[in-house]
Amino acid sequence: MDLIDQIIRLALFEDSGLGDVTTESILPEPRTGKGIIVAKQDFVLAGQKVAQRVFGIVNPSIDCTLNFKDGDAVRTGDVVFEAEGDLLGLLIGERVALNFLQRLSGVATLTRTFVDTLNTSNVRLVDTRKTTPGWRTLEKDAVRAGGGFNHRFALYDGILIKDNHIAVAGSIKAAVDAVRKRTSHLMKVEVETSNMDEVHQALDAGADVIMLDNMSPEDMTAAVDFIDGRAVVEASGNVSLDTLNAIAATGVDVISCGALTHQARSVDLSMRISSV
Repeated sequence: MDLIDQIIRLALFEDSGLGDVTTESILPEPRTGKGIIVAKQDFVLAGQKVAQRVFGIVNPSIDCTLNFKDGDAVRTGDVVFEAEGDLLGLLIGERVALNFLQRLSGVATLTRTFVDTLNTSNVRLVDTRKTTPGWRTLEKDAVRAGGGFNHRFALYDGILIKDNHIAVAGSIKAAVDAVRKRTSHLMKVEVETSNMDEVHQALDAGADVIMLDNMSPEDMTAAVDFIDGRAVVEASGNVSLDTLNAIAATGVDVISCGALTHQARSVDLSMRISSV
């Protein structure tokens, strides 16, 4: 089964798996209706195809019209989405569809705010694995809709040697050597560092990417100067709208920001349903 379908089916089961006593009581016989999802604030849209799939799973006969594309700027009062068909299906799918749209649009909107705040195109803004459990593929799609980029998706598709790996291995060099022996030559090796001594060790060990974690702008500038193009440099930690451009000014290549997902607030949407 498709991963997104699994997520949707779980959400639907959580909400109505044992039935909808209210709607089933009011609608003992099939009736048709129409629902429109209306923006109650300005935001950047994401997740509408997920919302469309919600109604498709509830009742495949429901016809959905998407009035915008993911990544579009939506204004207060805009009709984002329309669905027409079985009223029971519309009412059962309403909250789940809205939950997906509101949460994912919140991620896209916050990401767009960061992207618009960044005053240089020389730095790539990326997300992290600090995502809602089970929703990672959806939230990373939403980051892209907002104009950001993705870091590794999970533990299997990118090598990132962090402080605890170094502690277990005994040293940065030992950790890098162990990874090189077990993985494909096609995979880059990233090492997390927190001071200049560790930056030196990571570069000497042959790291392809060096993460500067929770370092001051002054120390990041010094690290970038020392690395001098011999590795990709990523900044991480204490990234906010207030610190973003000071970090970018250090010359790093990538800024990773967990806030894009874990600090995003759901946007305000409502669904109005009527008989036809």
